[in-house]
Amino acid sequence: MRTIQFREAVCEAMSEEMRRDESIYLMGEEVAEYNGAYKASKGMLDEFGEKRVIDTPISELGFAGIGVGSTMTGNRPIIEFMTFNFALVGIDQIVNNAAKIRQMSGGQFPCPIVFRGPTASAGQLAATHSQAFESWYANCPGLKVIVPSNPYDAKGLLKSAIRDNDPVIFMESEQMYGDKGEVPEEEYLIPIGKADVKKTGKDVTVVSFGKIIKEVYAADQKLKENGIDIEIIDIMTVRPLDFQTIIESVKKTNRLVIVEEAWPFGNVSTEITYQVQNQAFDYLDAPVVKVNTADTPAPYSPVLLKEWLPNHEDVINAVNKVLYK
Repeated sequence: MRTIQFREAVCEAMSEEMRRDESIYLMGEEVAEYNGAYKASKGMLDEFGEKRVIDTPISELGFAGIGVGSTMTGNRPIIEFMTFNFALVGIDQIVNNAAKIRQMSGGQFPCPIVFRGPTASAGQLAATHSQAFESWYANCPGLKVIVPSNPYDAKGLLKSAIRDNDPVIFMESEQMYGDKGEVPEEEYLIPIGKADVKKTGKDVTVVSFGKIIKEVYAADQKLKENGIDIEIIDIMTVRPLDFQTIIESVKKTNRLVIVEEAWPFGNVSTEITYQVQNQAFDYLDAPVVKVNTADTPAPYSPVLLKEWLPNHEDVINAVNKVLYK
């Protein structure tokens, strides 16, 4: 099996789907002439032409709205935001139109659109460019939210997202585009709404998603040295969220740690905590522990940023806490 970068997996997913279906097009800032801000659409302009790979002005509200409107005439757009921080000026189109048009039209207009781009922190980008928006969009009924953590999952899930008849928020990371992983040459799809048990274990269930799951893998290596065997679950899809896989794991390990790169109030890990205590309370031998960023805007200083972000030591401490060590 070949090894490719995350950005290449994203490009392959979009290109394969555009070859399959002429109603699909890509639109966003620098997606065409520049081959994408992170080179995730490299070569696509040459293959598909300027009518299907479309550069836009810096006008997220405008091109998000064009994308939503075009679904009502039979198109299936992929809208790229250079970062989801910039999607804040287009969120009205996403939440008030894309997410609601099927219901408001009495089912006459599905909205098969994918909004994709990087989320969360990416080094020294400071407070307004380092925000995680997964829980924001997952709060809105009508939207599906996907956050892959590796090239294999990214390609399979993006292909499924493009084929879906509902609006999908597909969130990546600037710090993952260069990550490499094994990806089959043959076509494959990964179903939306199903979590993946990346590693089985017996002592503690650790749930995460997106790039921060790397800190869980790093923690696992050190925990093994101390004889602690964790089970790692990558939820992949934030909405709909596969609570059943998490609950079945908790019934086995009796302990749960959730690692999420987001502010601690009202986030995805908060909802997971509620669902687990509601459906598996009697199986818990310790309170659920969440590992999140600090409850402040992201700092610019690299020293402070390191303290702000969750890291593998935080994961180790959380695992030891639920084990009463």
